[in-house]
This record gives sequence, C-alpha cells and structure tokens, in this order.
Amino acid sequence: MSHEFRALLRKVGSGPHTSQNLTRSEANSAMRMMLHQDATPAQIGAFLISHRIKRPTGEELAGMADAYDALGPQLPPISRNPWVFCYPYDGRSRTAPLGPLTALVLSAAGIAVIQHGGDRVPTKEGLPLIELWQSLGVDWSGLSLMQVHEILETVGLGFVYLPDHFPLAQALMPYRDQIGKRPPLSTLELMWSPYSGLQTIVCGYVHPPTEGMFRAAFALRGTRSFLTVKGLEGSCDLACDRTAIIGTSENGEFERLSLAPRDYGFADRDVPLMETNDWAAAALLALQGKPSALLEPLVWNTGFYLWRSQFSSSSSSNSTLEDSFVTARSILENGTAWEKLEALRNGIKRD
Repeated sequence: MSHEFRALLRKVGSGPHTSQNLTRSEANSAMRMMLHQDATPAQIGAFLISHRIKRPTGEELAGMADAYDALGPQLPPISRNPWVFCYPYDGRSRTAPLGPLTALVLSAAGIAVIQHGGDRVPTKEGLPLIELWQSLGVDWSGLSLMQVHEILETVGLGFVYLPDHFPLAQALMPYRDQIGKRPPLSTLELMWSPYSGLQTIVCGYVHPPTEGMFRAAFALRGTRSFLTVKGLEGSCDLACDRTAIIGTSENGEFERLSLAPRDYGFADRDVPLMETNDWAAAALLALQGKPSALLEPLVWNTGFYLWRSQFSSSSSSNSTLEDSFVTARSILENGTAWEKLEALRNGIKRD
C-alpha cells in the first residue's frame, strides 16, 4: 500500500462536507502514482470514484495533465502548428461521428490535425475513432510514435493510439468498467494534448461546468489557443439540430459564439448512428462531394473550423463564415479531400 497515495485519497474521499481539493502538485503526484500503479488497485478504484463524486477542479486537471505530459507520448514539433482534436475516448452511441472526415478536410486545406484515443472504452463503449479510421482503410495501430510524427509532418495527419503509445494510461482502462462510472480521467482526456509544440486544442464537452474546468486548467498551464465545443455526445462535432455553443481563446482572449445551422442553410437534424460499414460508405461519398447523409453536416463542421483557423494563424485572410462553407464544399467536390485520404493510406506503410 502507498501511504503517500492514501493521504491524497483521504483528502478527496472524505465526503461532501469534509473532502478537500488537491493542489496542482498533489494531483500530479496522484496521477503519477496511478499511472505507475504504485497505488494498490483498491486505492486507485477508491480515488477514481471519490474524485468523480467530488468533481475535479481546474487546478487538479492541470496537475493531472502535467503527469500525462511527463509520462505519456509527446509528438515532437512539426513545421506548422497543428490543431489537436480531443474526442471522448468512449466513442459514440447515438449520432453519426465526423471526426476522421473533419480531419481529412482540414488537412486538405493545409491545417495539420492530431487526434488521440484507444479502443472501445467502458462504460459507454461507443464507436471509437480508431474503428472509424480503419473502416476508411487507415489503420493507425501498430505504428511507432516516430512513424506517426513522420506521417504528421508529411501528410498533415496524426493519431496517438493509447494501447501502442501510452500503455500506462491504457492499463487504467479496466477500472472504468469496475467502478461503473466515468472517472475524472474522462474529463482530462478532453483537454490533454500529446503534442509538444505550439498548437490549437479543440475540446468537446457535454456539461457547461466542464468548460469552466478546461479554462481554469488552461490558464494555469499557459495554454492560450483553444476552442471549447458543446458538441454531439461531448465530441468536437457541431450539432445540426441546435445552436452551436462554442468558446474560443486566441492569445488568452476568450470569446463566446452561438451559431444556428439553419441561419446558414443547413438542415436542423443530426444523423443517427449507423452500422460501421454503412457509415464508411456514406463517409466515402461525402469525401467526394457526392450526395450522402454526412455531406451537409461535414460542410457545416469543416466550414466552421476553416473559418476559425484564420484567427489562430498568421494568415491575413478575412474570409467570412459563409466563404468558408464554400471552401469546404469545394475541397470535397474537387477531390482534394479524397486525395488526402489516398495520401494517408499510402503514407502508412506496413512491414
């Protein structure tokens, strides 16, 4: 038993009236001891469920992210500042995802994109990004971190896969099933980035208090360029059936955006989750600009992100949001996004 961890567990697990928040340093230590499994399984399970009940603070998330940075994978800087999209690791169970397609369109427009995640994760065990990529003929598993870095530099896309690149975090996955609830690690994964250079982080979330935690943690960690998206199932995908609520921070200046899809001519309904093969068929049509259930949601999402990208770069473009929707549609219809998919397939070489 770790007596040091026991002391931290007592702070967060003392109940609603006497529990205490951890300092950034204490949260860092607790996360390191869990990742190294210096704490016993009983201690780790107790900490995760107690911390969920207490709810993490921004300072605690900052400390936990410090531990992830120190012990987890960090892609070296590339020649352009990427966008890191943080999707829930437990995937999707109700609505059709767009993550890989958004990445391909943005990369085709010259914006490097990084994603991260693992396999099906308890307790939701929804459709994860890795399976979506595989259905498009892109298998990120089995690559070294340096191979991912090379693909990121040359193709403009990268995926950090937990079982290969962060086995310490992967080893904590069974606890999610055993405690039967999402632990605070689920919140951490929505703001953590496996990239060491300048970047823009995009964080999906469901509950508004989560956004406040992100902002507090980013302020402590000096992260000045980020977006928060109240997206579909906590993802970075903008919904079509409701007003998109987005927070943007450039150079520390935070701004709130509310965008209604119908105001820009997009249908006010979200696409339900499909079987993976059906999703892949619809995705491949959308990537060619052909009629597909995913085409309009993809233009809505990628147009928005293309528009925001000019605010986090040295670009002198003054494109409007409407202009960016036109650009997104053109990237699909002229075959540029499809060419990016082919380049990615060719860039991932197997022995």
